[in-house]
Amino acid sequence: MTNSIQTPEEAIAAANEGGAKIVDIRFTDLFGIWQHFSIPAREFTKELFDDGLGFDGSSVRGFQEIHESDMLLLPDASTGFMDPVLEVPTFVIICDVYDPITLQPYTRDPRYVAKKSIAYMKHTGIADLSYWGPEAEFFIFDEVRYESTAYSSFYAVDSREGWWNSGNDLGPNQGGQIPPKRGYFPCPPADTMQDVRSDMLLTLEQAGVPVEVHHHEVATAGQSEIDLRYDTLLRTADNLLKYKYIIKNVARNHGLTATFMPKPLFEDNGSGMHVHQSLWKNDSNVFFDEAGYAGLSETARFYIGGLLKHAPALLALAAPTTNSYRRLVPGFEAPVNLAYSQRNRSAICRIPVYSKSEKAKRVEFRAPDPTCNPYLACAALLMAGLDGIQNRIDPGEPMDKDLYELPPEELAQIPQVPSSLGAVLDALEADHEFLLKGDVFTPDLIEAYIGYKRENEVDPVRLRTHPHEFTLYYDA
Repeated sequence: MTNSIQTPEEAIAAANEGGAKIVDIRFTDLFGIWQHFSIPAREFTKELFDDGLGFDGSSVRGFQEIHESDMLLLPDASTGFMDPVLEVPTFVIICDVYDPITLQPYTRDPRYVAKKSIAYMKHTGIADLSYWGPEAEFFIFDEVRYESTAYSSFYAVDSREGWWNSGNDLGPNQGGQIPPKRGYFPCPPADTMQDVRSDMLLTLEQAGVPVEVHHHEVATAGQSEIDLRYDTLLRTADNLLKYKYIIKNVARNHGLTATFMPKPLFEDNGSGMHVHQSLWKNDSNVFFDEAGYAGLSETARFYIGGLLKHAPALLALAAPTTNSYRRLVPGFEAPVNLAYSQRNRSAICRIPVYSKSEKAKRVEFRAPDPTCNPYLACAALLMAGLDGIQNRIDPGEPMDKDLYELPPEELAQIPQVPSSLGAVLDALEADHEFLLKGDVFTPDLIEAYIGYKRENEVDPVRLRTHPHEFTLYYDA
């Protein structure tokens, strides 16, 4: 699963062979949003890989202060690809962030964090390879409108497929709208997004991102899922940024709008990103033991123990928005119970048993959502699992029952994830020593991340009047 491009010379040759007129320089901010600027293709030379390109780090969220703003980008040749959605032939390359004075990798570069987590995993001797398979869900709407001011606030989304349009004049209305929670898996014409998702799949593969399957998801109004083929941690994180970029652009080209918001609709399923993960050493799956529960090795059970122990802190990085906690609500469809089980989608850790093959043995962590920065989220999950192995953290007995239907007294014995972004940020502040091992995460990154989230997301949402409060209280 390696890119055919490995060297600067090969990247330059690929750009020339693709007829590139522009080279797009990309990197990610602390919160997982791709940033970019573009240069003429003639400037894409071997010297660029050695000398790098400068940019203003003070203008990027979570990076530098104004008095230390100069930063450097060094392209990673192995990430190059021809952009399949832009009209002007454009070659894209992903860069790593460096300090221009010390020429050392920048500690707040999320891609560098991911690289350090891989190096730390190898250093422990537990594994020499890890595989990651994310399932990122999203909605495709016809239209979105929103506004938030000091004196008004609203949002509105619309989809011809949405159940609320069954009685509207759509000029004409041809019926077949999907009721709430009935989107898994009706054929067209009820599934109106088949061709759009197929276009997305084919475009992803043009960009070198292998896809396994696409389908409509449970919710109405175009909820969808396109599953990427598993890959190494760094490649998976790179591919997830390509994925979000291509999904949004292909939707726009169809006159539609795609969102990875976890919970854009009330009273229907939200969008998660279940993350499948496994550790390998000497070409053997460390998680596999034919005699173990669900085919799991003792090492895999301890890995799960680490995920469960550190889950509240992990969610600050893996479910990192206030909207994430409209999805992660006890008693509804989201996996909030800190337990593990085979087949069981009501546990936060699920062990898929579609296959008894060693190759297929893996752990699925079901709480993340696609608003996360994949470099930080996957690195944090890996560090939590390794901590579980190193400290032999016992996850307890599996819960092979529907956790949503447990009697209240039994459910009360099962811990659950925190219920807000503020609470998981508090958890990360209190529990992050496992992330600091091997200098993978650094205190300044965690401090900057928590500080930004509290000031720019938690407080603005907490302080604002919610539109539904007028319904509840205006005539009090």
